[in-house]
Amino acid sequence: MDNGKIIAAIDEQIGRLQQARQLLGGGASSNGRRAGRKARNAGTGKRTMSAAARRKISLAQKARWAKQKKAS
Repeated sequence: MDNGKIIAAIDEQIGRLQQARQLLGGGASSNGRRAGRKARNAGTGKRTMSAAARRKISLAQKARWAKQKKAS
């Protein structure tokens, strides 16, 4: 069996499972995700930040502290 036939069989099975789920009352979207959820860190409440962004924020805060210390 070549890869194309395997993929077609898998897609067919997925379609049947999605139809069964909809009939049972589990209204999932076409890609299987729940509507309104973000793909990355979904449900954890955490957000990721790049190292460059953390450095930029750090340098800005240090500049504010230095300005405040100089004013005192």
